[in-house]
Amino acid sequence: MKTAILFAGQGSQHTGMGKDLYERFPAFREVFDNANLPFDLKKMCFENPDDLLLQTQYTQPCLVAFATGVSRVLKDSGILCDYTAGLSLGEYSALAHAGVLSAEAAIELTAFRGKAMADAAKGISSGMTAILNLDEKDIQDCCNQASSAGIVSICNYNCPGQIVIGGEKKAVDQASTLAMEKGARRCIPLSVSGPFHTSLMHPAGEALKERFRTEPFAEEQIPVLFNCLGDLNTEGIPISDLLVRQVQSPVRMEQTIRKLFALGVTVFIEVGPGRAISGFVKKTAKALGQENYRLEALETVEEITSLLQDKDLRTR
Repeated sequence: MKTAILFAGQGSQHTGMGKDLYERFPAFREVFDNANLPFDLKKMCFENPDDLLLQTQYTQPCLVAFATGVSRVLKDSGILCDYTAGLSLGEYSALAHAGVLSAEAAIELTAFRGKAMADAAKGISSGMTAILNLDEKDIQDCCNQASSAGIVSICNYNCPGQIVIGGEKKAVDQASTLAMEKGARRCIPLSVSGPFHTSLMHPAGEALKERFRTEPFAEEQIPVLFNCLGDLNTEGIPISDLLVRQVQSPVRMEQTIRKLFALGVTVFIEVGPGRAISGFVKKTAKALGQENYRLEALETVEEITSLLQDKDLRTR
């Protein structure tokens, strides 16, 4: 039995997230209490004053604090995994779980990343839209045709039948209209604060490149599948380079899940508020004809406590 732990990205945040875990698990509480941020992490997550959790510079470190707190609980309880990965922001949580970054460093880096991405998005009328049930080639054609109206490109390969495009709003809207004409079932505008994982995030990539010059990255203790590769880093590309690329390149989640199945993974554990990755796993498994797998999602005390009692996940 092989296990993968997958960490959620933005979009799953909500008021009160982690409060029950903070009260129940000392390891989770330690991560929150040790976070070095210019705002009150507990107040932001548990109370969400003025809906600040909607702003990416707050969303990112809060979600990573939640994820790395759960990661610490799992590790302290002896829960093992063979591979790890994350969705966009969740990649930093995966790197912390793999021992590449400390929880504290991952939280601080994503606070920096969130601000850099917010700064890059300033002054740009942008958008991101999920396109359902249209193949990649047709979506790419739509983006190419709409490029006369501005920058637009594929930014997330989520699962079979769901690809996200992003960029300048006029071009995104035009590409979405073309997609509907080509037979897309739906085009769903996403509530996001910037054109993430597109070339418009290049300034954020440059800021991260400079920040990473002073950040040590340790060797992976658990193999990590990277967003921009959709695979393991078999060529030994510096992790800092992959993270710079990630912020301005498509997230290949479907490819990552397909690779995990190919590697023999049969247990998928999603960490983080929400169930987005679980949905992607189900749809990818269906496309592959995979039926013999187990899917767990960890957000509440009850879900985590139940998993911790599973002896099969603590033995190899």
